[in-house]
Amino acid sequence: MAAHQALPSLGFSSNRSFRVDTVKLQHRYQQLQRLVHPDFFSQRSQNEKDFSEKHSTLVNEAYKTLLAPLSRGLYLLKLRGIEIPEGTDYEMDSQFLTEIMEINEKLAEAQGEIAMKEIESIVRAKQKELTDDVSRAFERDNFEKAKELLTKMRYFSNIEEKIKLKKIPL
Repeated sequence: MAAHQALPSLGFSSNRSFRVDTVKLQHRYQQLQRLVHPDFFSQRSQNEKDFSEKHSTLVNEAYKTLLAPLSRGLYLLKLRGIEIPEGTDYEMDSQFLTEIMEINEKLAEAQGEIAMKEIESIVRAKQKELTDDVSRAFERDNFEKAKELLTKMRYFSNIEEKIKLKKIPL
């Protein structure tokens, strides 16, 4: 069973809303892990241990999927039969692609903590704005708009990963 199929059956959410109360989500995650975590099955039969490991993994994957706005949005689109293949530019406008290119150039040239924090701040603000826009798109059942916005979020997520890598000392 794939993690995306397990989300409702594991009790994370039966509604398909993009908005998530992360405190409730974390609480539910902890409840479910108390039920299925392998540590609680160490003295049980092999079948029960296997069940525990499988379901603990599904709970972890479901939690990670629902916690992050990008993966949550992609999951919701997938439930509706809409996917964004990796590497897809999804008809991005040239202005947006230019913005991404400029941020990547700033990141490549960034020297020192102040420059990095400035770029992080820009990316964080863009992700917040896109997350709010994606939420509105889902509320209006505008899945094409959500798809476009999630593709943009993916670009910024890639920049966030580059920032993390640049911070790691060699």
